Amino acid sequence: MIQVGIYLLIGVVSGVISGMGLGGGAVLIPALTLLLAATQQTAQSLNLLVFIPTATVALVVHVRNGNIERGFLVRMILAGLVFAAIGSLIAINLDSGLLKRIFGGFLLVVGVSELFKKHA
Repeated sequence: MIQVGIYLLIGVVSGVISGMGLGGGAVLIPALTLLLAATQQTAQSLNLLVFIPTATVALVVHVRNGNIERGFLVRMILAGLVFAAIGSLIAINLDSGLLKRIFGGFLLVVGVSELFKKHA
């Protein structure tokens, strides 16, 4: 029963953060690896599956509010498809510990940059 609560809590927090456009994977991946002992590859794969419906809902809201620049969108989708395939191939062939350190380093760099960024 406690594990069901953990899954629910992780889903709620990562869903809310994802809907805000902040990247639910920043919560979901560490939660799955630290709390539920998932491998880094499994956590990142699950994050991608969870991302599809949450991103779809968030996209509908942002389209309705006129926040999407369509010309920019097409270029980003094409680049994203190509590099997502490349990144996936790299990730499945890396040692889980190394992948975890790379992901942690990425989160650290993003977090530190946000602390020192001048916001308008």
